[in-house]
Amino acid sequence: MSKPLPHDELLIALQLLLGDAGLLRGGDLSAYEQDWRRRYAGRALAVARPSSTEQVAGVVKLCAAHGVSLVPQGGNTGLVGGSTPDASGKQIVLSLSRMNRVRSFDAANLTLTVEAGAVLQSVQAAAAAEELLFPLSLAAEGSCSIGGNLASNAGGTQVLRYGNARELCLGLEVVTAQGEIWDGLSGLRKDNTGYDLRDLFIGSEGTLGIITAATLKLFPKPVAQMTALAACDSLAQAVQLLSLARARAGSGLTGFEVMNQFSLGLVRQHFPQLQQPLAPCPWTVLLEISDSESEAHARGLFEGLLEAALEGGLISDAAVAESLPQSRALWHLRESIPLAQAEEGLNIKHDIALPVSAIPSFVRGTDAALAQAYPGIRMVDFGHLGDGNLHYNVQAPEGQPAAEFLRAHEKAINAIVYDAVMAHSGSISAEHGIGQLKREELVARKSPVAIGLMRAIKQALDPQGVLNPGRVL
Repeated sequence: MSKPLPHDELLIALQLLLGDAGLLRGGDLSAYEQDWRRRYAGRALAVARPSSTEQVAGVVKLCAAHGVSLVPQGGNTGLVGGSTPDASGKQIVLSLSRMNRVRSFDAANLTLTVEAGAVLQSVQAAAAAEELLFPLSLAAEGSCSIGGNLASNAGGTQVLRYGNARELCLGLEVVTAQGEIWDGLSGLRKDNTGYDLRDLFIGSEGTLGIITAATLKLFPKPVAQMTALAACDSLAQAVQLLSLARARAGSGLTGFEVMNQFSLGLVRQHFPQLQQPLAPCPWTVLLEISDSESEAHARGLFEGLLEAALEGGLISDAAVAESLPQSRALWHLRESIPLAQAEEGLNIKHDIALPVSAIPSFVRGTDAALAQAYPGIRMVDFGHLGDGNLHYNVQAPEGQPAAEFLRAHEKAINAIVYDAVMAHSGSISAEHGIGQLKREELVARKSPVAIGLMRAIKQALDPQGVLNPGRVL
């Protein structure tokens, strides 16, 4: 009689709990074992796919009892290796993909309660079906899940007006590291009863608890939206344009993105079918305003803003979308930059936050420092200028193998970039999180007091280290 394998008892118990469709073992599990950027690849003992919160709790209890750790996973679209198992073959990937139902809608309270595995685009569609808006929007919205968005406190393109995922969530349902279920799915906008547990779990990247459902804020749909591209000769002019747009549009300014010439050049090179209405220029701004009054009011405000910017020398040209398809096409240019980078080859990504006023100085100084250290280096600078989030990415010099360049120089390049970020009172992660990629940087650059508090929270909530060990801390 053959000797049972060490984890046979756990796998049998998981099979009984979840059924055949709920546990994947053996075969090709690469879709769960490799991250989107293909930087991290591990090996899972199995993939648990629960269909209810009670099943999630059961999985956690079984894993805790057998001393096996869990890696929670949503759409697996993260950029920092936060939901990839290690190479040991001893971790269970906990996929929330089957938990994708809309649980309830409250029109008067402007809330929607959904399960964590719901794809962001489907949440947007559920809100739109009720003539309302769920404003979280990012390039991966067709595959990322709301649980992952909350676990990483995702940002996206409308943070300027509506805030990060944290600001769009009123309540959570969470399974703790002990397999207990916390029902905090209230739709209350005021609840001052002790510590805010919701905010503790949002942004914790699955290390403190497993988000299984959320109550989300909805908003009235705008009556009209106006979108345009504008050409700027400098980043300083783009910052001045932002100030002008804020003054003219107020809270109606919902998007303000910036893209350098090389980033749009990559889109032009790899996706020539995407029309670019402006000639190449040092910096291109994508701006959008939403209006609750009328199409005519929105157009008048927008045209006045662009005329003032032209007269003030802040922009040299502009292209205004005349229809919803044209607006989507402008946004598609912006959202295609990461895909064009991937086509160009591996790159060194920096998702950083800075005071908006400091961004021109940071880019000018850091670009120069990197160019001096690595002649021919190519900078892919783009991002959400309106909220101070810059995607400051580094592409290898033309002709150099991208993987070799990354392997040889990533650490030194990160040091130059992150030293400059800290000198400008910024953050090394704006919206992508820490995961595995920035774990050492976090400890090196965050205050020892802050790190100590984080470790104390992790120890208090997950003393066995069952949930996503080796991530964040």
